[in-house]
Amino acid sequence: MGVRLALTPGDPRGIGPEVARKGLDHLSKTLPDADIAVFGPNGPLPPEALEAFQSQGQERPRDGVWAADIAASSIESAVEAALAGEIQGIITGPLHKPSLRLSGRVFPGQTEMIASLANSGQVGMLMAAESTRLGTPLRVLLGTTHIRLRSVPDTVTTALLVQQSTLLHTALVDDWAITDPSLGMCALNPHASDGGLFGDEEEYIYGPALESLNASGVNVTGPLPADTVFMRALSGEFDAVIAPYHDVGMAAFKTVSFGTGVNVTLGLPFIRTSPDHGTAFDIAGSDEADPTSMIKALTLAHRLANNRFDTPPADV
Repeated sequence: MGVRLALTPGDPRGIGPEVARKGLDHLSKTLPDADIAVFGPNGPLPPEALEAFQSQGQERPRDGVWAADIAASSIESAVEAALAGEIQGIITGPLHKPSLRLSGRVFPGQTEMIASLANSGQVGMLMAAESTRLGTPLRVLLGTTHIRLRSVPDTVTTALLVQQSTLLHTALVDDWAITDPSLGMCALNPHASDGGLFGDEEEYIYGPALESLNASGVNVTGPLPADTVFMRALSGEFDAVIAPYHDVGMAAFKTVSFGTGVNVTLGLPFIRTSPDHGTAFDIAGSDEADPTSMIKALTLAHRLANNRFDTPPADV
């Protein structure tokens, strides 16, 4: 029996419902057996509900609280179904973070909201492109996510690096079915501090983390300068990279995969993916939105959920 997935529309005023509709249409041809249900605030809906969401969004373009309630309530109903074992994965359309806050849900974004709903402790934000402009995959775990830059050095601790790298290793084994993944750890300072010339975090923070990880069986190399580690991953040396903060990882990632990347949340009891773009209010309703990233998010969620949950019984 195959896995079942939920697709939430995101902010109805944005391109979420449009790319979701286009994505489902594409998968009906490429993965006709995929079981993906549209989820609204009260649970599963027929696929045509996406057009209704889109129409309502264009009729109420200034109503951020209403739109955030639709987006967030849809996620809440999908997470409830996932925790009940009714679905094995969730693909979320983009929402508007300021509107989410206005609706009374005080989270930096969907990742943090879903982690809270699922009662998951530490989660990881992995940006995954299974094929880039260079042809090879690039997977980048953002060690710290939506925090101000001046907070990064205090947030990148030995414990954080160990925890995030372990989450990544587990996901690559269980969800990507990579037997012995190889990880590259991106340094915090320029040139990985060049022996202490530009900081000491690589010695005192990264050093103990790498020692602990390799002792536990996690195959990780580092700390490696940001100006080389991503190309080494694209050359096939690493299955994924751990980046110390959001923009150093995202700049490299989107340079080679803009519009085709997928946001994957690690550490949840179910699969969660999302396209790598926002609501794009400026083109909403024009039917011009590119569904590629949503198609990638749907396809990857189906693949990862099957790897994790739909394991055939062992031979007796």
